[in-house]
Amino acid sequence: MARYLLGRLLGLAGVLLATSFLVFSAVHLAPGDPVAFLLNGRPASPATVAALRAQYHLDDPFLTQYLKWLGGVLHGDFGRSVQFRQDVGALIGARLPGTLLLVGYAALLVAVGGVLLGVLAALRPGPLDRAVLIGTGVATATPPFVSAIALVSLFSVQLGWFPGPGSTGSGLGGRLYHLTLPAFALAVTLAGLLARVTRSAMLDELGREHVEVSRSRGVAGRSVVRRHVLRNALGPIVTVGGTMLAGLLVSTSIVETAFNVTGVGQLLVQSVSVKDFPVVQAVTLLVVAAFAAVNLAVDLLAPLIDPRLTLRRGAKGGTA
Repeated sequence: MARYLLGRLLGLAGVLLATSFLVFSAVHLAPGDPVAFLLNGRPASPATVAALRAQYHLDDPFLTQYLKWLGGVLHGDFGRSVQFRQDVGALIGARLPGTLLLVGYAALLVAVGGVLLGVLAALRPGPLDRAVLIGTGVATATPPFVSAIALVSLFSVQLGWFPGPGSTGSGLGGRLYHLTLPAFALAVTLAGLLARVTRSAMLDELGREHVEVSRSRGVAGRSVVRRHVLRNALGPIVTVGGTMLAGLLVSTSIVETAFNVTGVGQLLVQSVSVKDFPVVQAVTLLVVAAFAAVNLAVDLLAPLIDPRLTLRRGAKGGTA
């Protein structure tokens, strides 16, 4: 396990290094000049332009710029934002709690709604199963920004049950209330996908021989479902669910912009539009790191959920 964990951590470091270089290259190759945003259309002398470019190291060779930025990142310095004129680390740190709260809220909705609908569809074939399949099919085909528009139009504008975009609440309860519509918009597509994965995994386990034997011996139906069906189906559910959790971080940029939620996703969209190099690079690196960390956590949890995975790895190791 220690060797496996070390290998995964080294792989994570390699992924982050490659991602940092690709993002740094893509941002610098994009059209536009940050100096033009800093000047905001005001006339400036060549000396002023040169001073601004020197301040943000824009005149250095590309590889020199990258190495300077990478060295700062390794020391916890992500640079200074072009548009906000603040330290990037402090800027992200101020917005990160709101994004994490939104992602956590949406993840809870995805986990509860997706697993519950999938289990019900697998255990209740017929009209309920068909209704879940149709509903989840519509959900998986609905982009988050479409869900955002529909939710605001119905529950905010027409019914007035929830506040509209741009509003915030005080305290944990107030903030959760104001994040309800954004969380649902973020969760709809992934909840539908997780429900389908859960249904498929449950149906696969329901058809196994040991389940039929348990039923023929008179074991209670709930006990069979809990101990033999749902438990064995958790492997693919957790694996796909972990990937979805990482995907929520990517989708936050759309939802936070649509609902005017002050978070890291909205900050990324704002920074891309003005070529704020340090912020775009830092946020992208943060998302990739979170994605890789979630995948690592899922891989480590998988043998605990399904011990057969440990046995398979051990058999492969013994054979080798």
